[in-house]
Amino acid sequence: EKDFNTILKDKKIDLFVNRIESFNPLTKKNLIKMSNKVTNATNNILPGEKIDCIAYACTSGTIAVGFKSIKKKVIKAKPSTKLSTPSNSSIKALRKFKIKRIAIFTPYPKKLNNEVIEFFKNNKFKVTSNSYFDISSDINIGKISANYLYKVLSGMNFKDAQALFISCTALPALSIIEKLEKKLGIMVFSSNQTLIWDSLNKIGYKNKIQGYGKLLRS
Repeated sequence: EKDFNTILKDKKIDLFVNRIESFNPLTKKNLIKMSNKVTNATNNILPGEKIDCIAYACTSGTIAVGFKSIKKKVIKAKPSTKLSTPSNSSIKALRKFKIKRIAIFTPYPKKLNNEVIEFFKNNKFKVTSNSYFDISSDINIGKISANYLYKVLSGMNFKDAQALFISCTALPALSIIEKLEKKLGIMVFSSNQTLIWDSLNKIGYKNKIQGYGKLLRS
């Protein structure tokens, strides 16, 4: 929500937000359980009114459930809306720049981290390196500072990588993307960055946005 507001400030775009109940610890089973509430959460955003695009801001959750399943749940509440998810938008963003080799960072426990890696491999990307925090609670992920995240990401192995993907909409990654790209010399993508980019594309907003990485400048 904070990242969307940062990007949409002073633009003629209305943002409406609803929250969905999550369940700890972070496991595929609990992410699927959370997705069962998507239709109701969507319906309660301007009930009875049209929304141009719904952004479901949970990377691991959309990987666990799948885009088609989330789409089905969303359009049950808002039949004419478009849908963007972090997992689907990240694939589209990487393909836009013809990137095939990526380093991946997640804050998740090992099992969930590995499921994210498999998702990208199944979408024909080569994962050149991986690092993760092994945090099992969404609340604790949100407490990570941007400065600490920058320090950790700067120390990853980027040999052979064309880009870095930072997974999880709870991580404060957006504000450090520009700085990371300059330091690392490769493109950097994050869940919220790609989600915002894709959502803006789907409502027809094409202006370049400065300060948050090459993707949004494109």
